[in-house]
Amino acid sequence: MSPISILNVSSSRFILTGFPGLEVHYLWISIPFSSIYAMVFLGNCMVLHVIRTEPSLHQPMFYLLAMLGLTDLCMGLSTMYTVLGVLWGIIREISLDSCIAQSYFIHGLSFVESSVLLAMAFDRYIAICNPLRYSSILTNDKIMKIAVAILCRSSLLIPPVIIRLKFLNYCRPHILSHSFCLHQDLIRMACSDIRFNSIYGLALVISNLLLDAVLILISYIMILYAVLAIASREERIKSLQTCVSHICAVSVFYIPIIGLTMVHRFGKHLSPLVHVLMGNIYILFPPLMNPIIYSIKTQQIRRRVQRLFYLKRM
Repeated sequence: MSPISILNVSSSRFILTGFPGLEVHYLWISIPFSSIYAMVFLGNCMVLHVIRTEPSLHQPMFYLLAMLGLTDLCMGLSTMYTVLGVLWGIIREISLDSCIAQSYFIHGLSFVESSVLLAMAFDRYIAICNPLRYSSILTNDKIMKIAVAILCRSSLLIPPVIIRLKFLNYCRPHILSHSFCLHQDLIRMACSDIRFNSIYGLALVISNLLLDAVLILISYIMILYAVLAIASREERIKSLQTCVSHICAVSVFYIPIIGLTMVHRFGKHLSPLVHVLMGNIYILFPPLMNPIIYSIKTQQIRRRVQRLFYLKRM
């Protein structure tokens, strides 16, 4: 048995897993990961800067987009230290308290992003199905209330299951599946009764991620029904085009979650490399892609970004 496998199970430290079997190539692997993190920060900061400095973008749709960008920025910050730390050889282990804190932010930010995507779906529904009342329904005050509700929903429901992690007995080898901490990873190593964590965790996923996905689907069914009722083909296409960015954002968020869930649930026979790869896609793909999607597909942001780079070249 390797030294890692016989790690003192009474220790409160956990070993982070990078890319098994590729340890000698970590320096090279760190280059694309460092580039991705740089793109995550620069891309989301650019979107936030454009929305903040452009008065014409001070609208409900773009306020929600700013919330999405801020969430993606925080997701990058919550994992950068351990992911790059492992690849750069700076860290190899993480304490239980730090692990619990990181898992809280990762899962909490995932719930925030899911809620923001649901709010954006509601925004698109109002804009297309009830355009004359859009400005009276989605006021700045309403957006503020939605933001507070999202933060309360995502931050107050998680602590019971996260706090309980502190009091579990971890008697199995302290080897994490990823270079960051997830709730399901920690309870896998516990020898205590984890029924509360399992049941409450499942309830959280159903009441947040799954419910949001169902409501987003319903909103798009209603949008499609309203669009098909429009007589002009050009107007139908124009209406649907306003939803393309949001549909792409929903896809890049939910597809990695589904993939990671399937790997954790049914992929126990798969190589650990697959688990690590899916975990990193789940963490990094949405924050990387969302600024690109909205910079390309949203005309107002694309023009402002082009003007920004043009001024820098002057």
